Amino acid sequence: MLSLLTAVAAAACADAHAESGLASYYGGHGLRGEMTCAHRSRPFGSMVTVTYHGHSIKCRVNDRGPFIRGRVIDISISAARALGMMSAGVVLVSIE
Repeated sequence: MLSLLTAVAAAACADAHAESGLASYYGGHGLRGEMTCAHRSRPFGSMVTVTYHGHSIKCRVNDRGPFIRGRVIDISISAARALGMMSAGVVLVSIE
């Protein structure tokens, strides 16, 4: 029984995995400047934490993408401003 509980707990932690890769921003805006993002596999409506150079924000997944090889997430302009990545355009981030 204990090993079954351990296996279930391990599977739950695996779903909440962290990933890192390139992020870009897009012209989309959430409602009233809400911070939103596009991710290939995270469920719509889920919240992800994006971290860049010590700044972290929470974004709601509301779209699929990015469709450019090597990028793991596209974030809205309001999210990009909050992260401080507007001048860089494409940056290396970590996502949880």
